[in-house]
Amino acid sequence: MGIPNPEHQLDHTFSEEERAAVYKTIYSRRDVRGQFKPDPIPDDVLARIIQAAHHAPSVGFMQPWNFLLIQRPETKKKIHDIFLAANEQAADMFEPEQSVQYKKLKLEGIIESPINLVITCDRDRGGSVILGRTHDKSMDLFSSVCAVQNLWLAARAEGVGLGWVSIFNKKALKQALKLPKSVSPVAYLCLGYVEHFYTEPELEVKGWRKRIPAEELLCFEEWGNTDTTGNEGLYQALADSNN
Repeated sequence: MGIPNPEHQLDHTFSEEERAAVYKTIYSRRDVRGQFKPDPIPDDVLARIIQAAHHAPSVGFMQPWNFLLIQRPETKKKIHDIFLAANEQAADMFEPEQSVQYKKLKLEGIIESPINLVITCDRDRGGSVILGRTHDKSMDLFSSVCAVQNLWLAARAEGVGLGWVSIFNKKALKQALKLPKSVSPVAYLCLGYVEHFYTEPELEVKGWRKRIPAEELLCFEEWGNTDTTGNEGLYQALADSNN
């Protein structure tokens, strides 16, 4: 067949408008807790969001995820009670001043959101030996988290808010959802249309934490080496992109 002529190769770069849409989705994604509206999410919209999650990358193409849809008030109430118990325990883990601040934060929208969606990971899917997972058994969990991120970005692009609730006793949550032994809950998500999206992360707006500049997290060749020699342009571009 010969060597392809570079001049005849397709340009795989997105158009400027397409790139702008991708980055807009990434930078405007928010963890939603308290702005949910009761409006239902149309089936076609929810289907697109779930399909986006299902097209996430997975190690060995094992696709370890399942999607557990929760809509009934009685199920939400059961899960909310599990959250409340864990949240009370969590508040006591912080220093007194931070504990006071913690208790003022709204950290879930389980009852208010029209849809709760659980993304799980089946640790047995694909068998005991899986390509790419031979030396790190956690790769299936990491793959499931990729599905969460895909779903989150797709939801934002559809104008749907999403909140990730992580404050649960895992054993209690598994029992409530009747998950098999091999299936682990990766993300409990609240979805729905919202009154507004915060322009900055809510925890930053409310003074819990600030975003760390990306250039402060950059090392070269080995951990802790911050010598930018030969990479001054990248370092400066990262610093400039904060503005």
